[in-house]
Amino acid sequence: QVFKQLFYMINAVALNNLLLRKDVCSWSTGMQLRFNISQLEEWLRGKNLQQSGAAQTLEPLIQAAQLLQLKKKTSEDAEAICSLCTSLTTQQIVKILNLYTPVNEFEERVTVAFIRDIQAHLQEGNDPPQLPLDSKRVFPVAFPFNPSSITMDSIHLPASLNLEFLNKV
Repeated sequence: QVFKQLFYMINAVALNNLLLRKDVCSWSTGMQLRFNISQLEEWLRGKNLQQSGAAQTLEPLIQAAQLLQLKKKTSEDAEAICSLCTSLTTQQIVKILNLYTPVNEFEERVTVAFIRDIQAHLQEGNDPPQLPLDSKRVFPVAFPFNPSSITMDSIHLPASLNLEFLNKV
């Protein structure tokens, strides 16, 4: 539960930085993010924490990293992005595409027509109107109940505890 919360916070802060900073929305940042996330996933596997739900909290960040790496030109590219980015809202996808900044001459800026194509593909979805992720979200803590094999009538309360007001029934 602790790691799920920690990984969610990593996801929220990193994704919010992508949504707010133009200088980090590039293909190379997508590569670096994907590598770092794979290191975190490998660490979870090494510690046998796959069932903790921590890796699932990173899904929006994984999809954002993949979005930065995908081609962004044709209608087929738009369909691929829409089918891949299921954990991101339409607003988040559009914001990342608007902020996308080529770092070398081989890359091109994302065209307005392509962004409109993405919006048309995702129009029917009912996304929440939330752009940044809530980095203060807290997952509920669940403590498993393990009943005791000791019966209540076999418990002896020492007199030194001053619990005379308790009566065995």
